[in-house]
Amino acid sequence: MKTSNIKIVRDFHPKPYGRYPEDGEGCGQFFREKILAPAMRTNDKVFVDLNGYNRYGRSFLDEAFGGLIRESGFTGNEVKTKLTYRHDLVKSIETLIAERIDAAIKDCE
Repeated sequence: MKTSNIKIVRDFHPKPYGRYPEDGEGCGQFFREKILAPAMRTNDKVFVDLNGYNRYGRSFLDEAFGGLIRESGFTGNEVKTKLTYRHDLVKSIETLIAERIDAAIKDCE
């Protein structure tokens, strides 16, 4: 089984922010397109480590994680089966990701 471990602040940007490219190079769209979606396509499991930054915005998380379903062609089942994520200090970030994934599933049904 092939697994990818992504640490956002190391592998993508030290201060991820925003939804779209006009928000900056640390936006959710770039994270999804350049890091997360390719890892989802080439691995059986993908783990995203959110530690090291505590100010993830809803727009970044929605575009990065919900966008897997809305924009990158993954099914809800694929995302829920392959993807895990963790933030040790701010558990509400994990809750928000789960909510954005569920909302994307509902929007695409």
